[in-house]
Formats: sequence, C-alpha cells, structure tokens
Amino acid sequence: MKTWKKVLGISALALMTAGLAACGNQKEASKDSEASGDSKTLLMYQVGDKPENYDELMKIANKRIKEKIGVTIDLQYIGWGDWDKKMPTIINSGESYDIAFAYQYVANAQKGAFADLTELSQKYAKDYMDQLPEMYKKGNEVDGKLYAIPVYGNAWAQQVLTFNDQYVKKYNLDISKVDGSYESATEVLKQFHEKEPKIAAFAIGQTFNASSNMDFPLGKDYPFAVRLDADGAPKIINQYEDKEFQNNLKTLHEWYKEGLIPTDAATNTTGFPLEGNTWFMREETQGPMDYGDTILRNAAQQDLTSRPLTNQLKTTSQAQMANFVVSNTSKNKEKAVEFLNLLNTDPELLNGLVYGVEGKAWEKVGDNKLKLLDGYKPNEHMAAWNTGNNMILYTQDTITDEQIKQRDESIENAQTSPILGFNAKTDNFKTQLSSIMNVMNRYKANLNTGSIDPETTIPELISELKKAGWDDAQKDMQKQLDQFVKDNK
Repeated sequence: MKTWKKVLGISALALMTAGLAACGNQKEASKDSEASGDSKTLLMYQVGDKPENYDELMKIANKRIKEKIGVTIDLQYIGWGDWDKKMPTIINSGESYDIAFAYQYVANAQKGAFADLTELSQKYAKDYMDQLPEMYKKGNEVDGKLYAIPVYGNAWAQQVLTFNDQYVKKYNLDISKVDGSYESATEVLKQFHEKEPKIAAFAIGQTFNASSNMDFPLGKDYPFAVRLDADGAPKIINQYEDKEFQNNLKTLHEWYKEGLIPTDAATNTTGFPLEGNTWFMREETQGPMDYGDTILRNAAQQDLTSRPLTNQLKTTSQAQMANFVVSNTSKNKEKAVEFLNLLNTDPELLNGLVYGVEGKAWEKVGDNKLKLLDGYKPNEHMAAWNTGNNMILYTQDTITDEQIKQRDESIENAQTSPILGFNAKTDNFKTQLSSIMNVMNRYKANLNTGSIDPETTIPELISELKKAGWDDAQKDMQKQLDQFVKDNK
C-alpha cells in the first residue's frame, strides 16, 4: 500500500507559511496532551455515505493522525436519510461522543449540546482559525460565542443560469446578453423553444425557489427576507411584497404561459438529470471553489456555460454550510479541537481523504496540483465540501493559475450580507411559524414555478400570511435584528 507523501507546499506562499506555523503549533499542543498521558480514539459522526474503501482510507489517515497528535479517529457515517432521526437521538440522549458534523447548529448550541470553542479554538486550532476569513467566525457566533470549527469551502454563493452547450452550439444561440435577471433570458428561451418544443427550456420542479438579491434569515422557504441594498438599518420584509421579486415571479409566469417551463413543474419531484439532454437552461448555485463551470462540467460530464443571476454573497448560511462541533459530553474536548486543526492544516492528511489513495486515485504533478488517475472512483474518497479546508486541497491540473487567482480575489471582494452573523431565535413565535409554513406549502410551488398568476395570487398569499401571524413573527425578528445591528456597530 502506497502511503501519502509528505507535502508542505500549498497554493500560495502565505499559506505555506501558515502550514509551517501549523506544524509548530500542533507540536506544542501535542506536548500538552502527551504530558497528560493522553492517547485515545475519538468518536466522530459524519453525514453522508461511507466511502467504499473506508477501511483503507482510515487506516492511512489514522496512521498520520496518530503520528501527529497521538490519537485515532473512529469516524461513523450516518446516511442523509437517517441523519434527521439519529442525530437528535444521539444529542438528546446525552451520548458521549467527541465530534460531529453540526446538526441544527444554532438551536443545539443555544441548548448547550455543543462545547463552547471560543477559547479552545484559539489554543488548539489557532493555526487554522488564523487562515479563516472573518465571515466564517462572524457567521458562526451564537450569542457572542463560537461553537464550531467551520470548513473553509465556498465562502460566497451565487445563483447562475446554466445553459446546455450542445443546444447553444446546435442552434447558434447567443446567451451573452443573459446577465443579472430572469428577464434577460427570455429571448434566448423563446428561440430555443421554437426549435425544441418538447425539451424543457427552463428545467425546474416543485422545490424551486425564485432568486433575487436578498438574504433570508430563516431560509428561502419562509417569507422573510432582507434586501442586499439595505443600509445600516436592515429591514425584514416579505419578499412576496417586494416589487423586484414580484417582477421575477411575473416573468416566470409569462414563461410558463409560453411553454418555456414544464406544465407539471409545481408537482415534478423527479427533476432533470444534469448529465442528460432533457433540458436547455437550469438554475445552479456556484461558489469560488467551483472555479467557474469546472466542477459543474465534471458532474455533468458535458459542456455547460453559466451566466450570473445574483450577486456573489457571503451569508450566515454559507458560513454555517459545513460545521464541525465538539459535544459537551466529550471527555476529550481539547484533543478533539486539536484534531480538527490538524485535519484543516495538514495537506497530506486532507488530500488523501478527499481525493483517495495517492498513487492509486491520483498523483501529484506539481507543488499544489494533481492529476486524477484511472483508479479514481466517485465512491472511494470523501467529499471536499464537508470534510476540511478547501484551501489546502491540491487543485486538478485542469485548473489554471489564473482561475486560482480569480478564486482568491472573488473571496476577498464578494459582497457581504447586511445580516451576516444574525441568528434569529424563534421560540417566541414557533406557533406562528408553523402556521406560516402551512400557508407557504399551499402557495409556494405554484407561485415560484410560474404556474399561477402572481397578480391575483400574491394578495391572497399576503392576506393568509397575516392571518397566520406574519406580523408578530416579523416584529419579534426585527427587534432581534435591530439589537444585533446595535451590538455589532
């Protein structure tokens, strides 16, 4: 079995320096643990499917972890289908575990299920925390404290309209004018529909939510939003009362009437496979680690081209996308944080987990680049987004230095949500939220897929929401937001 090679180099000199510093500080932290005679196996829960070569991956990883910090990891996977059932049971039972992918991060942090890492992260994961953009720290503060070690992944997100190149080329369609709005795509959708009336021009289904330049304190399924152009006093509004959002819904309704959206969109749960030819345009979410359309094209196994729909935005939900927490029941809190620091600062450890076994699945072709080999298989490695620091992952040899430069610049320059770090407490209006969701379940799919006329339906929706207690919920959240803004000036 070929072991992972020792690597110090990463994408930039600054990170290389940070990595070297990391080694030094890890040794210091390890000395503390070794002095206390610490030698343990940490129990860690992860969401998703276990890699088919799990035993091989973990044997190599644990050898490295043991050498560095004197412990091993018992990594237990819980499938997505069981996650919402098993994690509450594990948390509520008081089971003693050490690390977990965060489940309902804010609510469980407030309940005391997770260890306060505010000081522990500075002592045992300082090397990694110093590399993290400020948005991750601010976006994960709960009542002024930090309860997670976040994965540095897609620091911003952007909605894009993605076109199937086989049709763009076949019919010589000009998508260059699609830029920043649904309306800008109308003409090219009509042109395509004339050529291929049986192919979904805009492939959407029941779960589709129309996009706009807003942030959503409770997620896009709820009718609470903050406009990105809000000044120093952000206001929580109902996006369905916002003129710009209403215009988006009107455009989608016009598309639906003209056959540009499938007639069963409001009930369709099967979707349109990315790698197929049953669609012309889709809406996708992209971030800096996608390197433009590179990752999307890899997944689709065909050429695609995306055009921007919304701004590149740093939000609380992006900051909390992949968090690892330490259980308050853990007897190894310090060592758990030390492991998370190692996972996020050791390129040899992380690349071996995310790409698979070196020499079998991939080989290095430069200080910070790799080439995938024939032995690279989708089910024989861990996911990048929810495992560790993407900035120390080697990039595939198809990614250019210019793309890496654009990635770093975009992370620096992306817009920050006016409510980054705001986590609403919903205890006072739980009943209203339940009623509001019942209303949304009756209207949302039809409105967002353009299946019904927003001109006549939105007034009905707003009236129903007010009866469900929308005003009470908004008033409570606005009070919390005003205090948050005041505390963070």
